[in-house]
Amino acid sequence: MQVVLGLGTNLGDREDNLARALDALEHLEDTQLLKLSNLYETEPFDVISQQDNYLNCCVLLETRMKPQRLLEHCLEIEKSLGRVRVEYHGARTMDIDVLVCEGFTSDTDTLTVPHPHIRERAFVMVPLSDLFPQHQALGYDFHQAYEEVDKSGVSLYK
Repeated sequence: MQVVLGLGTNLGDREDNLARALDALEHLEDTQLLKLSNLYETEPFDVISQQDNYLNCCVLLETRMKPQRLLEHCLEIEKSLGRVRVEYHGARTMDIDVLVCEGFTSDTDTLTVPHPHIRERAFVMVPLSDLFPQHQALGYDFHQAYEEVDKSGVSLYK
C-alpha cells in the first residue's frame, strides 16, 4: 500500500532531525521510500506559545504494514528523536503524521485517515503538491483546498 506521511520539526538541528527521521523510515521493515517533496520553511500554525519556524516535507512510501502499525513506528521515531508532548501544538524535534493511505480510511481515537486537517494546512498541502502536482493524492482530492489555502507562510528551503 502507498502512504503519504507529513514530517515537521522546529527544535534543534532541523535538517538533521529530518535526515534522521527519513533514514529511520527508509529502514522500516517491508517499507520503501518512493518520493520526497522539497523542504519548506513554514511559520508556526495554530500555536499557543512563541515558536521558531518549522521545516516540513512530505514523503511517499510503499509499505506492507497496516496503517496503525506504521503510525506506531512513526511515534517511535519521534520519541527516538527527542519528541516530548507537553502542550497542544507545542514545539517539537519531530512530528510525523499519516496523511493519506491508498485504499484505506479510518476514524478512530488513535488514527484518522485521511488526516482531518490537511485542507487547512499549507505546510502540508504545498509539499503534498510536490508529490502529486495534479492535487490527487492516492484518491484524495485536494485541488480546491490547495487553491484556497493561504500559502504566504510557506517558503522553499534552500
